[in-house]
Amino acid sequence: MSALVKAFSADGALARAIPGYRVRPQQIEMAERIAAAIQSHGVLVAEAGTGTGKTFAYLAPALMAGGKVIISTGTKTLQDQLFQRDLPMVRDALKAPATVALLKGRANYVCHYHLERARQEGRFLSREEAGHILAIARFARTTPTGDKAECAAVPEDSAAWAAATSTRDNCLGQECPNAKECFVMAARREAQAADVVVVNHHLFFADVMLRDTGVAELLPACNTVIFDEAHQLPETASLFFGENVSTAQLLDLARDARMEGLAAAKDFAELPEGARTLEKAARDLRLAIPGENARFSLAQLAPVFHEALEKVADELAHFGKLLESQAERSEGLEHCWRRAQELMLVLKRWRQPEDTGLVRWVEVFNQALSLNATPLFIADIFRKQMEGHPRAWIFTSATLAVESDFSHYCSELGLEGADTGCWGSPFDYPNQALLYAPQAMPDPNSREYNEAVVEAAWPLIHASRGRAFVLCTSLRAMRRIHELLKAHFEAEGFGHPLLLQGEGSKSELLARFRRLGNAVLVASQSFWEGVDVRGEALSLVIIDKLPFAPPDDPVLAARIEHMKKEGRNAFMEYQLPRAVISVKQGAGRLIRDEGDRGVLMLCDPRLITKPYGKRVWRSLPPMRRTREADEAVAFFEMEAERV
Repeated sequence: MSALVKAFSADGALARAIPGYRVRPQQIEMAERIAAAIQSHGVLVAEAGTGTGKTFAYLAPALMAGGKVIISTGTKTLQDQLFQRDLPMVRDALKAPATVALLKGRANYVCHYHLERARQEGRFLSREEAGHILAIARFARTTPTGDKAECAAVPEDSAAWAAATSTRDNCLGQECPNAKECFVMAARREAQAADVVVVNHHLFFADVMLRDTGVAELLPACNTVIFDEAHQLPETASLFFGENVSTAQLLDLARDARMEGLAAAKDFAELPEGARTLEKAARDLRLAIPGENARFSLAQLAPVFHEALEKVADELAHFGKLLESQAERSEGLEHCWRRAQELMLVLKRWRQPEDTGLVRWVEVFNQALSLNATPLFIADIFRKQMEGHPRAWIFTSATLAVESDFSHYCSELGLEGADTGCWGSPFDYPNQALLYAPQAMPDPNSREYNEAVVEAAWPLIHASRGRAFVLCTSLRAMRRIHELLKAHFEAEGFGHPLLLQGEGSKSELLARFRRLGNAVLVASQSFWEGVDVRGEALSLVIIDKLPFAPPDDPVLAARIEHMKKEGRNAFMEYQLPRAVISVKQGAGRLIRDEGDRGVLMLCDPRLITKPYGKRVWRSLPPMRRTREADEAVAFFEMEAERV
């Protein structure tokens, strides 16, 4: 028996140290494959069903192999969980002599320089915000890390954090008067010295492309890179392998330059005037496109947009000259001048592109607008990042394969020839769960579809006594379904709480859902993954439609067009696999533990009526299947009797 297998055995190190530890054959097999990949500097793509224990399956071999390890996660929540709980637990159990560090993006750390500027300026939108700045200042005096996640007195979404942290654009780097006490630099130094460093995907790719986060110095010495929640990588990599510039960046530059001017160039009246003109041009650019939370291809943009964009380019160039004339007066003004130059270059590349492999598109938000250039495909770029120093690359998630086939995922990231492994969940799905596909559902694109979803779901919501997630594929459907459910609740005197995504932060809503124990939460994409509700509080998951990305999305449309020109089937090769992986994520919310029981309701009739529906059906866990509403309702009646 190898030392690794021994560690996972019933009387091994993990069992002795961790309460409630269970031996899982899938976990041991996965750990052995990861150990082999680490030893051979190989590439392993590993899908591990819910309950396999994939975190321990990669932590144990990585710690036992020694060397420098970078672990990258999809969310800051998992990042914190790994660093604070899982890593110390496994390290102590194995008595591994490894040092560990946590590294986040700079926006997560208090910046002494910008905090002091915010306090001096003293202009806040509300008294609450001003109070938050004072609370952050108190926190900064006592915290060893400066990590805003540890500042319980100020909500994570408070606007005060933007004023008390730095960005890549406005960080003064070594020229900063507070460089010696900088929390970001301290976190990087700690990561440099540690054996195991926990980062997140955004940080990893921001660094790979921008050399801005401290990971650049970590990679050369690293023996193993492990991506957890690796299904998110293609999307994150696309974001960072492209380029963007936003009206928010222009407004930030104008604001920061005005503040620096007040401190070092009060006599130069043209600077605040130039800042105001740039701000107006940026706001006019946002107003050139009506609506919000929408994406547009270049072909969809009206002449008024291009006129507004030209005005922004002119005003930015003028503002850059003003900053250049004052740059010698302070480090802050010189830094603003450099930022203006960088923004001008990105704007020029967006307006006059040289790279035909990029899709140019615009996204509008409530107050801002972003100009984006995204690569059509990222496989070649990603493969180049993996070349060079020999090291192991491990990609793991509960959802990477379509019917145990990894070809879609591997081709997206350029991982041809990678070793792959698929370990099913140890849960007893046939007895723990039921998959229900209702009959006589209308076409998902019909006007009455949301009403039909609610009518079909209502008997189950009633039978399950709340305790449900209703996961929607769009914000519009989410709002409409919530409205219809609310009417049902009121008409029938159904006294269970009805929650809606957006009524609070994601963490607040989840905490309320767990605490209430009988609520119904209507949500969209952000609740399809990374959400863990164990026990009876969640016994029913309803998915309104198969989650195909909207075909009018500019990047998706360009990729489909490109694949069609190559004679490929974009739907089967690209759109369907992505939808299957998303559906598996949503379905994974239901059964999180050996004791969990519940019903997964997939409303979309295409699951049954279309030939490709079988691929979705076969990719889901082996739950019992039914199309009978009575059988789904009876599941909850039997549950009530069992209790």
